[in-house]
Amino acid sequence: MRDPNHIRNFCIIAHIDHGKSTLADRFIQMAHIVDDRKFQNQMLDNMDIERERGITIKSQAVSIPYTASDGITYTLNLVDTPGHVDFSYEVSRAISSCEGAILLIDASQGVEAQTLSNMYMALEHDLEILPVINKIDMPAADVPGVRDQISHDLGLDGDEALPVSAKLGTGLPDLFEAIVRRFPPPRGSADKPARALIFDSRYDPFRGVLVHIRVVDGRIQPGDRILLMNTGAVHEVEEVGFFRIELSKTEELSAGDVGYVVAGIKTVSDVRVGDTITNADVPASEPLPGFREVKPVVFSSIYPMDTNDYDELKIAMEKLKLNDASLVYDKDNSVALGFGFRCGFLGLLHLEVVQERLEREFDQSIIMTAPSVRYKILLKNGQELFVDNPSEYPDPGRIETAEEPFIKAQIITPVAYVGNLISLCVQKRGVQTSFTHLDEKRVEMIFEMPLAEVLFDFYDKLKSTSRGYASFDYDVIGYHPSELVKLDILINGKPVDALSQLVFKPGAYERARKVCERLQGAISRQQFKIAIQGAIGGTIIARETVNPVRKDVLAKCYGGDITRKRKLLEKQKEGKKRMKSVGDVDLPQEAFLAVLRTNEDED
Repeated sequence: MRDPNHIRNFCIIAHIDHGKSTLADRFIQMAHIVDDRKFQNQMLDNMDIERERGITIKSQAVSIPYTASDGITYTLNLVDTPGHVDFSYEVSRAISSCEGAILLIDASQGVEAQTLSNMYMALEHDLEILPVINKIDMPAADVPGVRDQISHDLGLDGDEALPVSAKLGTGLPDLFEAIVRRFPPPRGSADKPARALIFDSRYDPFRGVLVHIRVVDGRIQPGDRILLMNTGAVHEVEEVGFFRIELSKTEELSAGDVGYVVAGIKTVSDVRVGDTITNADVPASEPLPGFREVKPVVFSSIYPMDTNDYDELKIAMEKLKLNDASLVYDKDNSVALGFGFRCGFLGLLHLEVVQERLEREFDQSIIMTAPSVRYKILLKNGQELFVDNPSEYPDPGRIETAEEPFIKAQIITPVAYVGNLISLCVQKRGVQTSFTHLDEKRVEMIFEMPLAEVLFDFYDKLKSTSRGYASFDYDVIGYHPSELVKLDILINGKPVDALSQLVFKPGAYERARKVCERLQGAISRQQFKIAIQGAIGGTIIARETVNPVRKDVLAKCYGGDITRKRKLLEKQKEGKKRMKSVGDVDLPQEAFLAVLRTNEDED
């Protein structure tokens, strides 16, 4: 059995693109747990999407053996975390399985918005924080300036921050020693009844659910009968082990260890992230505190391209939910698209990632509806409703007031871009509540603004306006009154429920015009004229027309009286009229994707 005093559980937290995955790569290389021939960059980012986009989406754990200067070999359990605000739930779960956190700060960028919010999250979990200044090899690196920011902005001791270059490996031996010296060993006793926190899981088609756990008390061995305290399911442990890039089998996991359990769990719904595993024969008296309930902020419906594939999509959603605990979904149906799922996401990037994972990992062909936020509706009879699906929006005559979710947006930017960023936020209905000079070069601005305005292209515009230097973080702060209307999209006079949107009334005309224009380009021409209209109630506010494919019925009419030509044209006109009344327009997937596209070209 391992001595808990020789274990260190820690995670790497930082703003996006400050070098977390590169630092994790150097840790893995220095520990020689991967053969040099098999090593590749972003070693812990094992999804194609992560490698293509250069971002971390999933927290990944790895156990690293390290012999310190005192001659003792320690087990360092490292969790690499995402940096993007949409995956903050992944970060919160990683933090809960650790005692320490390396707070990584880019030597050229300095302290940014996610740096602050991730540090506060770590402090809430009472973690020991070790500030580390990365990318000291960069020409624009300003280590003394970043030390001042750490002291001034974060309230940590900037002089204790360790300078490293994760790319070149500079300063890593000192960092290893600091991890052993600064981070406390795990609390808990191996002699108490077993308690382990499930902080992640994934599905293996041959072995069932692989459960990722942090053992707090007791020990878990193959042959043990384990009880999942939340669901009440009992299973027999087949294998336990550590994460050494590959799964590394071991005889037992004891207090302080981070590892995995295979127990032949085939029922995906049995495993929930945040649940406590205990011994079924000698159970613990109470479960461990789980995670805060995830609160989705963006909603969209997912439907299979072929309605016969609904059952396959359902299985894929269950398996994806196992690996992505922040995904929330319920059954849904649409007149246009059939049966599907209404899903909640933590942001638009999260939505895009889920869409790509369903298509790549589970081979699903899907259609997604336009994203929406959750609105609060107060009816005239005093009833209060929460609506995230336009199809559930009540009759306007019954509505007393409508409210939409607002966020507190924190923007840290160089002084040069302040004017343009204020203009951007005001354009998005933002109200400035705070303006603070962090130092002579950087400013922190806080705005209150509607979440719906941030969903589409705000982050892209923020980065392009500030040339990539501004950073952005937000928290949902509650609901504020709003002028809300339901925008219906009609194709040949028939409303398509999957294209309906809830929008801010003054911006409804612009949104309707954009949607109609995009649909006009996406819908193929028919033998008859197709009218695409945007409507609020019975009022049409925008229209585009897809012109018909014209057959030349006069080709066979050579010479003769003009009345013969008129007769043929009238006959064609009658035929098209009849075809329009019975004809059906098939909306291709491109039509739905056209509406989904970000509004980058709106201005």
